[in-house]
Amino acid sequence: MVSTNKKIVAYALLGTSAVAYAVLAYATPRSNFTQLLLLYAFVFFSYLYLVRQQNALYLSIAAALFFRLIFLLATPALSDDYFRFVWDGRLLTAGQNPYLYLPRFFVTPEGPQVPGISQEFFRSLNSPDYYSVYPPVSQAVFWLGVKLYPNSVLGSIVVMRVLILLFEAGNILLFWRLLRKMKLPDKQVLLYALNPLVILELTGNLHFEALMIFFLLLALYLLLYLRFAWSAIAFGLAVGTKLLPLMFLPFLFRKLGVGKFILYGAITLLTVVALVAPVLNGEVLYNIFSSVDLYFRKFEFNAGIYYLMRWIGFRFTGYNLIFVLGPLLSLLTLTGILALATVKRPENIRQLIGCMAAALTLYLLLTTTVHPWYLTTLLALTSLSYFRFAVIWSGFVILTYAAYRTSTYQEDLRLVALEYSIVCVWLMIELYRQRQHLQYWIFSRG
Repeated sequence: MVSTNKKIVAYALLGTSAVAYAVLAYATPRSNFTQLLLLYAFVFFSYLYLVRQQNALYLSIAAALFFRLIFLLATPALSDDYFRFVWDGRLLTAGQNPYLYLPRFFVTPEGPQVPGISQEFFRSLNSPDYYSVYPPVSQAVFWLGVKLYPNSVLGSIVVMRVLILLFEAGNILLFWRLLRKMKLPDKQVLLYALNPLVILELTGNLHFEALMIFFLLLALYLLLYLRFAWSAIAFGLAVGTKLLPLMFLPFLFRKLGVGKFILYGAITLLTVVALVAPVLNGEVLYNIFSSVDLYFRKFEFNAGIYYLMRWIGFRFTGYNLIFVLGPLLSLLTLTGILALATVKRPENIRQLIGCMAAALTLYLLLTTTVHPWYLTTLLALTSLSYFRFAVIWSGFVILTYAAYRTSTYQEDLRLVALEYSIVCVWLMIELYRQRQHLQYWIFSRG
């Protein structure tokens, strides 16, 4: 009787969650924070219930894929990044290099005429004064979306979303295989598959962490079977989608040793070079690095330790020290990652994933910008462990959308403080509970 009641509750939550996702996809503008928060809270608490149920695994996985499919024809409501995706795709289909010029160049008399590029479309871009920083795998998806639907923004969005859906299905399969290989419970696949942040931000809002996560998981899976060359190619494709996996190289070096890492790194480098060769030259390289440098010196959103340091800086100097604090925190992140890689050599894939998760956690706590979708990679890595602080973070990060209630995009720092306080306390509790395991892991041989 109890089991039957649990099944009924699970079916009811899955059905009502589908309705909630439909409202999120098609009837929840970013400015309506109250509606967004209430709907997200419902699907998140439903998610927490469902991941604890042993008898609804297969149904929940099917539902997770269906929830993603609900977004198929929706224009992203919580992010306007897709305008830049289509912009870059239209440049590529016209034979223009998206890394070479600022978007503003193409709406001046000196700029070439590109089909679909107009003053009106230009005004939709959220970063018109920055060079494109999307790596070539992402650019290939932009190109395909525009190639198939050159005159329809929604058509291009649907093509990109179909690809993300396919990669998300691959992610769920890879999670399942990795969990079984590492002798972890099958139901942990739901921590990623059913997570509302993953569904909303990757499939819904069209962020390409979905592809990066797939290639990263594939690299780990192939490494598990000692297929070093294929793993290196997959890792190169992950870097070719988002640059984030570069921070994991020190741990791969420690895991593989000098000889194998030289081969692994060489194949990864060749993969990345093959991807960027068609659009790369000295000027493009300079433009990309200048945009990345500006990112760390100018952009700030939903930051933790940085906001605290910024507040202290204001008290002493009277102005924002981001141009100093951004590079300084990046240096501290790099130092911390190298220190962790020096202290511990990962002896197996589970330890390697643990090191990657620790490095990414450090990065997210110290960086100046943490958009909600940045957490999806951390959630993916910690879903292959016993740590759950990323799950809690994925619940509270929705509070950041309070910044979009008005056109001025003003953050509520009280909500940011609440988010980070809860996440950090939860992380401290988990570290305390796992202290004996962590001490053994850190100080054991290697």
